[in-house]
Amino acid sequence: MTTTALKRPLLALLAISLALSCTFPASAAPSEATAQVQAGHSAERWDLSDLYQTPAGFDSDASKLEPQLQQFAGCKGQLGASSARLKSCLDLYSEVHKRLDRLKMYASLYFYQDTGDKLGNQLNQHADLLDNQFSQATAFVQPEILALGAKRVHAMLARDKGLGPYRLQLDTILRNAPHTLDAAGEQLVSQFGLATGSASAIYQTLSSSEMPWSTIKLSDGTEATIDLTAYEQYREVSNRADRKLVFDTYWGKWKQFEHTFGATLYGKLKTDAAYAKVRYYPDSQTAALDADHMPPAVYQTLIAQTNANLPTLHRYFKLRARMLGIKDMAYYDLYPPLVNSTRTFTLAESKQMMLAAVAPLGADYVKTLSAAVNARWMDVYPSPRKLPAALTLGDAYDVHPYVLLNYTGNYASVTTMTHEWGHAMHSVLSNKAQPAMYAPYSIFVAEIASTTNEALLLEHQLTVARDDDERLLYLGEALDELRGVFFRQAMFAEFEAAIHAKVDQGVALTGAQISAIYLDLLKRYHGVAQCVMTIDPLYSVEWAYLPHFYENFYVFKYATSIAAAQEFAQRILANTPGAREAYLKMLSSGSSADPYALVKAAGVDLATPQPYQALAARMNSIMDQIEAIEGKRGK
Repeated sequence: MTTTALKRPLLALLAISLALSCTFPASAAPSEATAQVQAGHSAERWDLSDLYQTPAGFDSDASKLEPQLQQFAGCKGQLGASSARLKSCLDLYSEVHKRLDRLKMYASLYFYQDTGDKLGNQLNQHADLLDNQFSQATAFVQPEILALGAKRVHAMLARDKGLGPYRLQLDTILRNAPHTLDAAGEQLVSQFGLATGSASAIYQTLSSSEMPWSTIKLSDGTEATIDLTAYEQYREVSNRADRKLVFDTYWGKWKQFEHTFGATLYGKLKTDAAYAKVRYYPDSQTAALDADHMPPAVYQTLIAQTNANLPTLHRYFKLRARMLGIKDMAYYDLYPPLVNSTRTFTLAESKQMMLAAVAPLGADYVKTLSAAVNARWMDVYPSPRKLPAALTLGDAYDVHPYVLLNYTGNYASVTTMTHEWGHAMHSVLSNKAQPAMYAPYSIFVAEIASTTNEALLLEHQLTVARDDDERLLYLGEALDELRGVFFRQAMFAEFEAAIHAKVDQGVALTGAQISAIYLDLLKRYHGVAQCVMTIDPLYSVEWAYLPHFYENFYVFKYATSIAAAQEFAQRILANTPGAREAYLKMLSSGSSADPYALVKAAGVDLATPQPYQALAARMNSIMDQIEAIEGKRGK
């Protein structure tokens, strides 16, 4: 997962407000939990001093925003004065945005390493305030450029070649004319910026730091507190009764807060619906897709093709049941590995596996990745109160990306690391090739970079596997990945479309009603009517645990990306002429073109059925290989 998203093109946002200041002592110390982990694994901790030496350095840099925003206020009413004046204002906008991205990235990373640290929370809150100030201070830009009109803007572009780098941003603003308010309207909308993020903040605080998790005793006597990290660990245990206990305990706890999480998600849905109406979009989905200039056919084709290929998913569930020796497949049987393996991989081994796997991307890619993965850009191991996730942040243009892992040593940890470094290399390539304004990229492209690396890892491991047991391990992991990243994320996308549509139509939703919608989809995707699987209604609250829904219409990009990644990987491995070059050019392009257009230019059209049909064929091929190995063993 990456948090890097398409940088707001001068698009948005918003009127002047005085900068607020938070002061942090130069000697501010990390929390006790953070200090313990740093002492134990300092070489595997990221070094945030590349961003700021201390939180006081963050505060010092943040203090420079106020005079810059005051200076930018002088641009109001002046954008059309001359092409030189327009360029100077856009240059300042870009400079301020680059500083803000660095501040936000540091605050996020500091918070993620210990979500219970008060200082990390303060930094995050400060960064949110700065972001809102920036939005307000730049609210006039889009309406003012629209007032100039396309003819005059294009004339200024022709007159001053120095404006050339801003052509795409200016054209994007002009394209958004039907959805842009006048200056007063944009300023009014900007005033709500601080209030509209509360739903996500409440979700994150409650789910990460304040949920009262329950402790259970497993059949082997192990006592475990089933929090987010333990749930992901113990849902894989071999004892079926233990798995059910883990599921019942974990989802039972979320069920207790179903009403609360329903209120937070409903609040986010209402916010999205309100903004869509204010900007004259017919619904939330159209508004969200238009931010990337995404053809609606991409979303529609994904959902249609996923449903058309549900027989492939149901085949997977039946294969899983046979391999686990289960006759009555249940939802809590989804996570045990298809192949039991106690094999673990050291961090050094994982790095070498990853570097060998990406060799088809060329010597330069491998050399750059090798240097990066051995620098302190990565926070590797789980620790108390650390964000239980894997993600990459790459928005600090003048520094480098950072990777957060919770590495445990199994093969899934290897694939996760390979995934996240796909994101990191995407940022490295884009930052090198693009100016700051176009270096960030859409999630639509970002997840292709990560899942292509995973596909390359699978193919490499299959070539070096020593026996069928090892080959089954890799095939099983790949199969689970295709199920989880394509079919599961596509189900989330269909769910998200359904709940947004109801709120767009003025329908109120409670947590219980959201669970009912989710349960219907769970049953259809998992073949309950076809007797493929049984699902306890308790598990219908699973939606509440997923942070993705607080980023509207985000999850579908995982599914489209893994479909594209299968094609890119196969072309690169087959040495198709120009395939590698086209792929790396896409990764180096940042946001210099619309994301859909970038992917299509590289050779994959995600508005057509072909990539999704190819993914289903790939999944069936993997199942064929697994069944062939099983057949040799008389199973």
